[in-house]
Amino acid sequence: MKTYDSKELKRFNYLFGEIDAAYHEASLQLGLSDSAMRILYTICDNGGGCLLQTICRYSGLSKQTINSALRKLEKEGTVYLESAGSKTKMVCLTEEGKQLAAKTAIKLLNTENEIFDSWTKEEVHTYLSLTEKFLTDFRNKTRQK
Repeated sequence: MKTYDSKELKRFNYLFGEIDAAYHEASLQLGLSDSAMRILYTICDNGGGCLLQTICRYSGLSKQTINSALRKLEKEGTVYLESAGSKTKMVCLTEEGKQLAAKTAIKLLNTENEIFDSWTKEEVHTYLSLTEKFLTDFRNKTRQK
């Protein structure tokens, strides 16, 4: 088995942390908490409304964090929840929420699209394939322990 010296692992961890920090900075610059941005981002990335369980799965946030942030967003008039089944809720943007999302989450989505548009199809494919491979391998190995 090939092992990488700490230089590669340090670089990986640095880049991982810096990407997270860049998204945090972008959220703050746009006037949102990380959790509010992730929720709005997930809703926008799913067409302006999505199931609560989708937000849980795609945002990477805990259910408790999502529920707290959603209560705040509801109170501010940004989102509303509607029943989508006996135990399922749909999270939707209000008109005010759509305006906020246009100034925040959609800006991030557009930025990401601009970056991917500036890369070749091969670069995008390679980046996504390797990221997915790392995630899959990481999950499999951590589940074994």
